[in-house]
Amino acid sequence: MTVFILCVLCGLILLVWSADKFVAGASAIAIHYHVSPLLIGMLIIGFGTSAPELVVSVLASWDGNTGIAIGNAYGSNITNIALILGVTSVISPIVVQSQILKKELPLLFLVSLVSAWFLSDFYLSRLNAFILLLVFVALMGWTLIQGLKKREDPLAMAVDVEFTTKTVDVKKSYFQLFGGLFILIGSSRLLVFGAVGIAKAFGLSDVIVGLTVVAIGTSLPELASSLMAAKKGNTDLALGNVLGSNLFNTLAVVGLAGFIAPLKIAQEVFYRDIGFMLILTLSLFAIGYGFKKPGRINRAEGVLLLLSYIGYTIYLIKSIKG
Repeated sequence: MTVFILCVLCGLILLVWSADKFVAGASAIAIHYHVSPLLIGMLIIGFGTSAPELVVSVLASWDGNTGIAIGNAYGSNITNIALILGVTSVISPIVVQSQILKKELPLLFLVSLVSAWFLSDFYLSRLNAFILLLVFVALMGWTLIQGLKKREDPLAMAVDVEFTTKTVDVKKSYFQLFGGLFILIGSSRLLVFGAVGIAKAFGLSDVIVGLTVVAIGTSLPELASSLMAAKKGNTDLALGNVLGSNLFNTLAVVGLAGFIAPLKIAQEVFYRDIGFMLILTLSLFAIGYGFKKPGRINRAEGVLLLLSYIGYTIYLIKSIKG
C-alpha cells in the first residue's frame, strides 16, 4: 500500500511540474516564431494545461482501466468548474468580456450534452468516440477562425501582455518542451499504476479513484494558471483555461480514450457524475454568459460553486462507505 501511495504522490508532483514546463516551452517557442497571441492562449495554454488529463486517460484506457479514464475526464470537468472557478471567482470576480469565450460557453454545454447522449446507454463505442474527435477538430478550427477575425479581443490582448513581453531562450524552450513531455508521460504512468493499486487495495472502483484523486491531481495545472491570471486581473484568461480544458476533456480526452478501448460505465456514474457535470456546465452558462452585457461570476456565485463541490465530494465519500 505504501508503494502505491508514494507512486500517486510522486506521480502528481512530477505531473504538475512537467505540465508547467511543457506549456512554458511550447508558449516560448510559439512566441519566437511569432504565433498569434490568440492561438497561444486558446491552444497552447488552454489545452496544454489539459495534457495531464489526456495522457493519464489514454494510458489508463490502453491498460484496460477505463474507469480511471472516464472518471478522470469528467471528474476534471467537475473540478474545473466547481473548485477552480469557485476559488478563482472568490479571489477575484470573473468578468467575461471576450466574445470568443461568450461563444464557447453555449458550445461547451451543447458538446457536454452530445457526450452525455452518446453515453446514455452506458457505453461509448469507437464510432461515437471518433465522432467526438471529429467535432473537436471542427470546433477548434471554427473557433480559431472566429477569433482571428477579432484581433482586439480581450483574451488575445491578455495573452499578449502575459507572454509576448518575455525574452525567449529557444534552446531552453525546446528542452522544456520535450523534457516536459517525456516526464509527463512517465509520471502519468506512475500515477495510474498507484491509483489502480490503491483502488484494488481498498476495494474501490477505479471510477471513484479517477473522479477524486486523479481528477484533482490532473486539474492542478488549470488551478495554478487560473489563480495566477486572476491575481493579475486577467479573468478572461482564467475562464478561458477552464473552458478550453473542459472542451478538450469532453471531446479529445474522452474521444481518444474511447477510441483506444470502448468505454463502459455504471448507471450511477451516468446519473450521478455526468449528470452533475451537466448541471454545473448549465449553471456556468447561465451565470457567465451575460446576455447583452459582459458576463460575470461574482464572489457569492463562486461560494455556491465551492459548496456544490464540497457537497458532491461528501456524497461520493458516502457512496463509497455505503
